[in-house]
Order: sequence, then structure tokens, then C-alpha cells
Amino acid sequence: MVNNGYDRPLAEEALKEGDDLVAFGKPFISNPDLVRRLRDNAPLNELDKATMYGGGAKGYTDYPALA
Repeated sequence: MVNNGYDRPLAEEALKEGDDLVAFGKPFISNPDLVRRLRDNAPLNELDKATMYGGGAKGYTDYPALA
């Protein structure tokens, strides 16, 4: 399993090179539909680092999903 800063192209390369699994952490926060976005090669929402670990729901529940 590999992680830390992977996007779709880098993840695909890791899988081709023999890694079994790619973990996505921060991209899941800003993309509640990350699996669909990766599958459809759709653009990702940018992560708002200013709202991370702030104690509230902003930045965790308000990112837009694909229509």
C-alpha cells in the first residue's frame, strides 16, 4: 500500500509497477465522490487547508459533489 500525495496518474503508475493499493486521504475530504471522480477522470475539488482540523463542519461537509 502506498499513500501521500497521489493523484490519478501517479496512482495508476504505482499500480502498474506492482503496488497493490493506493490510499487517498486528503482528496477524500474535499471530494466526497472521489471514487467516481477518479473513475470518470473528472477534476478534483481543491482542498481548503484553512478549514482542516478547525473543530467545525465547514470544510468537511460542504464540498460539492458531481451532479
